[in-house]
Amino acid sequence: MKTKHSAFNKIARSVAKFSGRPICFVVAAVVILLWALSGPFFHFNDTWQLVINTGTTIVTFLMVFLIQSTQNSDTEAMQIKLDELIRAIEPARNRMLSLEQLDEEELDVLRKEFDILAEKARQEEDDNTAR
Repeated sequence: MKTKHSAFNKIARSVAKFSGRPICFVVAAVVILLWALSGPFFHFNDTWQLVINTGTTIVTFLMVFLIQSTQNSDTEAMQIKLDELIRAIEPARNRMLSLEQLDEEELDVLRKEFDILAEKARQEEDDNTAR
């Protein structure tokens, strides 16, 4: 299956992958250290403080969107994989497919159903252990 990715998706994945590496953390720490060490040279003035505030704000603002984009893709892929597993397993209920499309009230009803099933299973296990 050949995949086609938009330029934004390719950039977002590359940046997210790079930003998760230890070297990226080290680079960020070095930048902050250099900024802090330069404080006496600039007499800790407002411009000196503005540089780090502006830089970190811009990086954070952009990273939020890039990381959210990759999270959305990853979540969507995981949901599709889970849907395929549900569909392929014979006793599974196909009504469980695409649950992420339901609203909160519908999900709450299903959650309660599974809570009841879990409690019954625990009770049966406790009963079997007691024998």
